Amino acid sequence: GSAVTTEERRLRDKKHLNDVTAARQPPLHHSPAKLLSIDESIAIQVQQKEAYEAMQAKLAAQKLAERLNTKMLRFEPEEEASMQYREVRDED
Repeated sequence: GSAVTTEERRLRDKKHLNDVTAARQPPLHHSPAKLLSIDESIAIQVQQKEAYEAMQAKLAAQKLAERLNTKMLRFEPEEEASMQYREVRDED
């Protein structure tokens, strides 16, 4: 037999796989994984945890407000309209 180069063997194996199955690997949209130091990994995890907790708090507040069905209105006691219910009378 004749010697087959590695490139020819790779192309032959790839062609054989294409004949055998219709499954294809999806294209790589993101950059490949990279190694991080422990400090970088911890910093990312802490940041993600804080973002998650902030989102959970926001969601909990929203659900509580919906459950209580309260509406926050602006309160300005300095206005004259808010003082109309009071009448000052002298007893003398």
